This record gives sequence, structure tokens and C-alpha cells, in this order.
Amino acid sequence: MSRETGSETQQSQSGQQAQSGTSSSSSGSQSTSQSSSSSGTLSSLDTVPTQELPAIPEDQESEELVPQPWGRLFALAKGFSNCDCVNEEYWFGRDKSCDYSFSKLGLSETGFYQNYSKKHFRIFREMGPKNSFVAYIEDHSANGTFVNRQLVGKGRRLPLTHNSEIALSIQTNKVFVFSDLTVDDQMMFPKEFREKYIMSKTLGSGACGEVKLAFEKSTCNKVAVKIINKRKFMASGLSEANPPLNINTEIEILKKIDHPCLIKIKNFFEAEDYYIVLELMEGGELYDRVSRPVKMKEDICKLYFYQMLLAVKYLHDNGIIHRDLKPENVLLSSSEETCLIKILGEASLMKTLCGTPMYLAPEVLNSLGTAGYSRAVDCWSLGVILFVCLCGYPPFNEQNTQLSLKDQITHGKYTFIAKEWKHVSDMALDLVKKLLVVDPSERLTTEEALEHPWLQDEDMKTTFQQLLAQTCTSMNPPETSKMISFCGSKSFRRKSPDSPMLSKAEFVEKVRQSNQACHDGDFHTAIVLYNEALGVDPQNCILYSNRSAAYMKIHQYDKALDDAIKARLLNPKWPKLMEDVGSSMGIAVLRLKGHILEFKLWYVLYPENQDKFNVQSIVTELTPSLLTYELQKR
Repeated sequence: MSRETGSETQQSQSGQQAQSGTSSSSSGSQSTSQSSSSSGTLSSLDTVPTQELPAIPEDQESEELVPQPWGRLFALAKGFSNCDCVNEEYWFGRDKSCDYSFSKLGLSETGFYQNYSKKHFRIFREMGPKNSFVAYIEDHSANGTFVNRQLVGKGRRLPLTHNSEIALSIQTNKVFVFSDLTVDDQMMFPKEFREKYIMSKTLGSGACGEVKLAFEKSTCNKVAVKIINKRKFMASGLSEANPPLNINTEIEILKKIDHPCLIKIKNFFEAEDYYIVLELMEGGELYDRVSRPVKMKEDICKLYFYQMLLAVKYLHDNGIIHRDLKPENVLLSSSEETCLIKILGEASLMKTLCGTPMYLAPEVLNSLGTAGYSRAVDCWSLGVILFVCLCGYPPFNEQNTQLSLKDQITHGKYTFIAKEWKHVSDMALDLVKKLLVVDPSERLTTEEALEHPWLQDEDMKTTFQQLLAQTCTSMNPPETSKMISFCGSKSFRRKSPDSPMLSKAEFVEKVRQSNQACHDGDFHTAIVLYNEALGVDPQNCILYSNRSAAYMKIHQYDKALDDAIKARLLNPKWPKLMEDVGSSMGIAVLRLKGHILEFKLWYVLYPENQDKFNVQSIVTELTPSLLTYELQKR
């Protein structure tokens, strides 16, 4: 996700205010009370008719005269800055004489700049009914000015209401949101929230709450605010399977979630309702993308679904079941087709039957939300999402007159329409079928789905890594008590639901046997044992590092690199770990290959910088002949 920098926004905002010759000081009302209290007026008990009041100091008088803004334009597009409306009118355009000059902002490098007119539009206010002002926008452009996707029309005006969106040249080029500062609708929100954020328009709503756009006061960055009705939330935790929840504990756990394919929780406020502040995604919902007349390409479906699996696997590995996976909860980072996706993770708070029935697993519908269920419910939902992405229609629908929607789902009765699936590969179809299995114990897990042949696409994974490299360099797990690791857990469960529980001592012994087999040179046995250990603790970066070393010893470099990438994403200190593993095993060549593998890892993660890599600074203590020999195997 692209993150706007607060410093740039603040600097450009201050620059724009200086440009328009205005100020947004809020000290006027305060100075009035200060001047009256310090004016020297005597009390009514000491009335002296001839007493003259001393003059108000000049600095206080000047503060009283500072006008307050009646409106504010929050910038939505890159390069634009916020603008406080203090004067009665403002001109916007490319001309340097405009109050808000596009040329002075350095917008000439943007794609739409040439479509902007010298005087594109003006914003002003006039006296309306009941002695109240009405704000207007007037179009003077050749290519159009839009308010809430409606064309104003050259020479025409429209009233500018609170939270109106302004777009230039085309409907989708949104540059401002207008905030009417004379409308005090912020008081309905908690005081603690108002101190940090300004609430704006509604982005969407559903049975479990609504989502609004807001602006962070300190940076003017855009955020999304999810408002959850407290009474509905508390009622959702009263069933036997779902005891009352401590939402503050849940939020603290979710705030530690740190994965590039999961929406980050930035803040939380509790009042009459719950307010969850989330990072904002600019590309909209996956639902809108799959609802288009033209179906998504299979390779794009694969890119999106791979990221969904990574995100849900991360939640599962940290003891969290989402329970409400659907296209509306999968958000896109941009309007570009090839982009990162992020899943709204805080839906796991709503442990109730508020999910969309079409995406609910059979075991959820059979229990009517009164019984506990496993992480397999998410895998079913992922299967439904993949089905919709590939063919453009849902596997279950209420138009089926023979079976109810519930019966279709609980019996796994879905239909493949041949003409809609003729361009879909057999491997993609196979993955859908293995996810939409009624018996949760037979359904693929996220880990198993990631191993499916359809997702063994190196070009797709490279594309994902390139997108990831633009925003972050690691995917570190959160440090919560729910992690399936050595964090106080007394036992561990194998990947298979039928496998017995392992004590911590048994798990440690399993790891010791793996390391011993590797030390003895029995690398095939070591790999089998590492596989079993990773089935118990799939977040253990050292196990991935050790298995990577074993794969290198038997010359399976592709698998070694895959494990190295997993270890690198779980722990950014992976190169040092690899070196320590090699040293502890007393195998000098392992250290050598660890350095080489790290070079190959960086080469894969950052292909756009391949020509800039200094091999000698990454691969150390190598002779040229050995270096050449090993890199030829890449």
C-alpha cells in the first residue's frame, strides 16, 4: 500500500496557505475571553462610573481579527495540497495568478496536468436563506469539473456540500474532498478520536458496522475508520461457544499483526461504539473487480489468490480464524490490475453469524453459529472466492429452485457452467474442488493449498516479490501469546488433525534428531524430520534455515532457495542465522553456500536492482572459481 508522507503533506499545505495569503489560526475565540478577563474592568460591587477602561493591547486586537476558515479542501491526489478557505472566493488552475496555482505545486509532471485549464474552477460562498452561507463550485474548464461524479458544466455552478468529492478532467481523477467547517458534525465522535482525526464521508456499510474516510490531523494522511456497534458486538459473544470477549485484548493482538497482505490496525477508540482506525487501500474491493463484465485473467486470479493464502496462513499460524472471508473484505492496493491485495483482518473480532451466507462453510451453517469450528472454515471461504474470481459467478445461489442456499452449501452442490470455465486450466479447477470439500478434515489447509501445482508459478511469485519490494522488505510474525511457537505453549499439534499432541520436550527431541541426521551426512532423513518439525511449528525460521542447508547438500538448490526466502521473510537476520548454522555444524562449505544463497535471494527479491549489486560485498571469503561455479547453478 502506498503511504503518504506526513511531512510532505504538511509542507505543501503550509506552502499553499502562504500562497493564498490566509491563515487558519484558531485563537480568535480564545483571545476574546482573554482580553475581557484582562481588560481591567471592576466588579459591580466597586462601580466607579467615571472609570475608563484601558485600551486592548495591539497584539490581542490583531489576534481577534484573524478570520477563521469556513471550508477546507483535503487533497486526495498526489502533488496536491490541502487548502483552507478563508476568503470569500478562490480560483484554481494552471495560471500563476490563481489563488491555488497548479503550476506552483509542481504538478506539471503528472499525467493530467495538460488537461487542466488556466482557470479551471472557482470555489466561493454567498449568503443563503436564514442568514446562512452556501458554498458553491463553478466550472470554467474546457475538460470538465466533477462533483461526486456529476459534471458541473462550463459556466455553471453547483452547491458544494460537506464531504463532496471534486474531480478534474475525468470522473475518476479525484483531487479534493470538501469539508464544510460550519457544519459541526464531528461532535458525535469520541473526544479522543477528534483530537487525532477528522472524520469524512462514508466509504461503505454492512450488517456489522460502517467504514468512513478520515484524515489524521498531524499528517493529513488518509485512513479508514471502521465503526462497530457495541451492542451488536457484545451480543455476538454471549453464546456458549463464544463467551464475552475482551475487545481491548483482541485489538492489542491484532495491532501486532504485521503482514504485507493484511490491513494494519493503526488505532482503536471505545465510546458508545467501537472505532477501529485502519490503513486505507486506494484500489477498492475485490468484489468490484470480479463484478466487472470482463472476467479476470487466470494469471491475475492466481496472483491475488496466492496473496490471500499467505495472509490467511499467517493468521492461522498465529491462532486467529478470520470467519468472514469474502471479496468485500479483500482490498486492492491500486487500480492497476497487477497489484498487492490486503485482507481486512479485524473481522475475526466478530465471532458471530454475521458473515455472508454464500461464503460460509457447511459446518458453520449446520451449527447455526452455536458451536466452535476450526480454521478450515476459512479455507472453504477461500475456495468460494477463487471460484468467483475464475468464472465470474458464485458456486451457490438462491436462484436454484431445487435446493435452498443452505442445502447447496451443506451438501457441496455446485455447478460448473462449461462455457464459463472453458478458458480455466485443469489445475485451477482442481484446486477449487479440493477447497470446496464438505468434510473439513478432508479440505486442503492453507499450507497444502500453497503447495498445489497451480501455485508453483515462479513468474507469479517473482511478480509478487517485486510488488512487495516496493512497500516492505520482510513479513515478520507478531509477538503474541497466540503464536504457535515457544511462547508458553505446553503442547504442539501436527499438521494432520488425527495426529497426537506433542509435548515441548518431544518437539525439541524431534529437532535434535533432525540436526543430528544433518550432522551425520544423512541429509534425506534430516529433510524428512525437518518436514515433520515444520508441520508442528510452521513459523520457525531456524528450521527453514536448517532444511535449506540440507537441500543445498544434496544439490536441490531451488528448494533450498524457497526455504531461504521463507526464513528471510520470517526473520530479517536470516543471513547471520545461515552463517551460524554452518559454523555450528562444522561444515565450511555450508557457510560458503550460505553466502551464495543469500546473494541469490537478494537477486530474486530485488530484480530491478540486479545490475547494482556488488557481488564481493554480499558474497565474502570466496575464490573467483568457486563463485563462478556456484552462480552458474542459479
